[in-house]
Amino acid sequence: MRMSGRDKGRDGPDGENGEDAPPPVERDAHATATYGVSRPNLVPDVRRFRLRVVDGPGAGQTFESTGERTSIGSHPLNDVLLDERTVSRFHCELVVDEKGVWARDLGSRNGTDLDGVLIKEAAVKNGSLLKLGRMQLRFEFSGEKTKLQLSEQPRFGSLVGSSVAARMSFALMERAAASDVTVLLEGETGTGKSQAAESIHRQSARRDHAFLVVDCGALPPNLLESELFGHEKGAFTGAVTRRVGVFEEARGGTVFLDEVGELPLELQPKLLRVLEARDIRRLGTNVHTPVDVRIVTATNRDLRAEVNAGRFRSDLYFRLAVVKIPLPPLRQRSEDIPAIVEKLLSGLGSDARVKATLLDPAFVVQLQRAAWPGNIRELRNHLERCVVLQETLLPGEGEESGRPEEGGASVIDPRVPYPEARRRALDTFERQYVEALLQLHGGKVSQAAASADIDRVHLYRLIKRHRVRD
Repeated sequence: MRMSGRDKGRDGPDGENGEDAPPPVERDAHATATYGVSRPNLVPDVRRFRLRVVDGPGAGQTFESTGERTSIGSHPLNDVLLDERTVSRFHCELVVDEKGVWARDLGSRNGTDLDGVLIKEAAVKNGSLLKLGRMQLRFEFSGEKTKLQLSEQPRFGSLVGSSVAARMSFALMERAAASDVTVLLEGETGTGKSQAAESIHRQSARRDHAFLVVDCGALPPNLLESELFGHEKGAFTGAVTRRVGVFEEARGGTVFLDEVGELPLELQPKLLRVLEARDIRRLGTNVHTPVDVRIVTATNRDLRAEVNAGRFRSDLYFRLAVVKIPLPPLRQRSEDIPAIVEKLLSGLGSDARVKATLLDPAFVVQLQRAAWPGNIRELRNHLERCVVLQETLLPGEGEESGRPEEGGASVIDPRVPYPEARRRALDTFERQYVEALLQLHGGKVSQAAASADIDRVHLYRLIKRHRVRD
């Protein structure tokens, strides 16, 4: 989606009419779905808007939206490009949903001012003024609408969903699978980014070749570099044999870099070279080896904010975000929960009686009303607990506190695949450690980081990742 600029003095038919906006995303009066949740219109209309520069460089210039999400900043990847040094590379974005239009700051240097108030996220009204650095823009609704592009199918690969949010993602995945472009999957933890990456690979022309996964947040930098690019014998202490990295090993296939936002700054130029030159250099050699892989990445962070903070290279982001695919959280697609529950139960191997009990409409409605901050992963864990106990537990019921008993050991479930069991154990340890660390130091992050011998920025990341209140 891009916004088109207009010359000074060209006003649309609506201009500043001062009227309150009707719901930006129109929905029909469709019959209520089987489980009691109203279904959105299959082809929703998004009301368009324009942004007019009223103060600062380029005063009088007008931009028009063409979709449901519009980013504003000084980086070329933005939908609205403002060439002004006081505007951050990714300053803010405007998001249209069924409740209205929302402005969200992206960790900008000078902040986002909406109608005289510095905001992180707030509702935008017709005629509102956005101040970004030295520039001021007026928000105006347009009389035109844009139809969102949706997939005609209620599933893509191993992903299911008939909601507008899900089928918007599926439509992007279908187009990405038909090409060889680099893909960036964005979404909260547990939204199915790994499944989306593998589904794109399985639907692509590279389906008969390898699909290799590297978790960029699970390995220290030296091991991560060797995992990605390989090394020669004797390249470093302990390198007793030559190793081929995943970019060579996956020849003809796909490499999925999960949590690419965790990639250390010193390794980012090397990944950039893979994307631009399509070759790698193993540790311990000066020879560049060509590689033939498709790269799919995923992150639960907003990399635009990471670029603003200097923790992620803007040129690397430019190369990774050729196609950006957002994966919506469950709270934005509760109408998909019945289909997701049915699919998850089939994968858990539950017998017919237990499955029928857990698919009872009354129980599914309770699942739809839950918040699910852990999204599909949390829902799967809850259903697994219900299958094991053979009863319909309400969300949050039957869960352990997450803290092992004093002097006791954490519970190991051998039925859980090793990667998932390892992730759960690591998440539990990190959350408990950070909670105890902050409590010990009275919530003082800098002092806690120094005591734990970790970087303050890394501690902030752990606090945010595990939703720990400091």
